[in-house]
Amino acid sequence: MNRVEIRAKLEETYKQFGEFLSDLSEDEFDYAPPGKWNAGQQAEHLIKSTKPILNGLSVPKMMIGMQFGKANRPSRTYHELVERYQEQLASNDKPAPSAFAPGKVSFSDVPKLVKTQNEIIEKIVKKLDNWSGKDMDKYVFPHPLLGKVTVREMMYFTIYHADHHQSIIKLYLRGV
Repeated sequence: MNRVEIRAKLEETYKQFGEFLSDLSEDEFDYAPPGKWNAGQQAEHLIKSTKPILNGLSVPKMMIGMQFGKANRPSRTYHELVERYQEQLASNDKPAPSAFAPGKVSFSDVPKLVKTQNEIIEKIVKKLDNWSGKDMDKYVFPHPLLGKVTVREMMYFTIYHADHHQSIIKLYLRGV
C-alpha cells in the first residue's frame, strides 16, 4: 500500500469500527467471556494503542532515528505483517502491556470513545502527509509484540488492529 492507500484504509477501518461500536446494544457492549475484554474495553485498548503512534509521528524523523534506529530490512507487505502478528499472538499468552490495557468502560462512553478514536486517526492521517514512502520504510517504531517495525508496518498494524478487535467482539457475541 502506498501512503494514500494507507491513509484511506486507516480512515475507513476506524470509521467502520466506530459505526460497529455505536450499533451495539448495551448488553452486547457489556458482554465478554470471563477474563476477556468487552467491546468498550476493546475500543479503549485501540485508543491507548494509537495515541503513541500519533506521538511518534509528531517527533522529528531525525529523533526517531536516534531513539529507535533505522530499518535494516525492507518493509513487510500488509499480509506479511498480519501473518507475523498472528504468529506472535498465537505463541504469546501474556496480557497486553499495562499501558495498553483498558479500565472499566461504560456504555454511555460510546460517543466519547468513537469521537476520541476518530480524532486520533484523523491526526495520524494528517501526520502522514509529512512522510514519504521512502521515510516510512526507513524509520522504525517499537512494537510490544513485534519488536521494531517500520513506520509503514506500524500503519499496516494499526489498520489490522481495529479489524482484529472488531472480529474478537463479533466472535464473543456469537456466544451470547
